Amino acid sequence: MLSASQIVFERYFEPVFLPVNFSLDGGELLLVTGANGCGKTTLIRVIAGILHPTSGVIENRFGQMAYIGHNLGIKDDLSVLENLRFMRDFNGVSERSCEHIIRQAGLGRVAEQQARTLSAGQRKRCALARLLLGDFRLWLLDEPYSNLDAEGIALVDAMLHQHLGSGGACVLATHGTHLPEWNRTQDLSLVSGAVN
Repeated sequence: MLSASQIVFERYFEPVFLPVNFSLDGGELLLVTGANGCGKTTLIRVIAGILHPTSGVIENRFGQMAYIGHNLGIKDDLSVLENLRFMRDFNGVSERSCEHIIRQAGLGRVAEQQARTLSAGQRKRCALARLLLGDFRLWLLDEPYSNLDAEGIALVDAMLHQHLGSGGACVLATHGTHLPEWNRTQDLSLVSGAVN
């Protein structure tokens, strides 16, 4: 279970968003929405432990989590295959077949290309493929649909359905027009807490 109680994050002594409360169990999706600048990325980073909340408490009983943010964490000088092998070995899951995951992600024809030569959509797919490398019960996804075509969007939805259906959980921030469909979805619409 992941829970947040009265989470506040301040920037320049002003709250970025109003206090946040939620509780998320296995098989559930927390959909974080709101206008640009309302704090969606900040909240995801707080949950990931990259930023520390000014006040409030976060409890994560899921253990290890996977985080895909705006900075995709791809090494430009490595190929797609080398990037995934690096992350596989880093996560200590050497039994996972990177070649199989690359095919799942629709990157088979660019597997040997350096990441710097990929399109924005291919780079996003490469980053998302890392989710399949480990047994992370909690996924934190910040705008996972950005830069993806219809096929890429369907890929993310399929990955989400498989993850949630097997008892995983996900916090997904988006301001796009596409919203994933899942029967156990909680909606969290952030409201800016800063005084204008």
